[in-house]
Amino acid sequence: MKKYILLLFVSLFALGFNSCNKEEGEEIIVLVKYKTLPNKNIDALASMERLIESVEKEDHFVKIKLHVDKNDNSNIMLYEVWNDENYYKNQHMETEHLQKFKAESKEFLAGPPEISYWKEHSVYE
Repeated sequence: MKKYILLLFVSLFALGFNSCNKEEGEEIIVLVKYKTLPNKNIDALASMERLIESVEKEDHFVKIKLHVDKNDNSNIMLYEVWNDENYYKNQHMETEHLQKFKAESKEFLAGPPEISYWKEHSVYE
């Protein structure tokens, strides 16, 4: 009986350990929503495109989609995919190019962005 309990415990531990490892490898989706100052969306988009050129070279970068609200072009959203959440929240946020963008953005953004983090649940194509 003790062997079965031990075997059950080892099996459950192994399952739990494997599921933890899978989560570490999951991609993180980051939605970054910006509001531009009046008549500054062209400046904002140009600066974001320059920023993205540098971001694409970073470790753990997967992709970015740049979106503009079709009814209000002062609303801009980045759909970002990264393969390491810890990297994104730490090293990425401290990069020179992102710090430069933050300083420049006072000229064309109405305030700091709204950032939210997502994990993929399902894909339908």
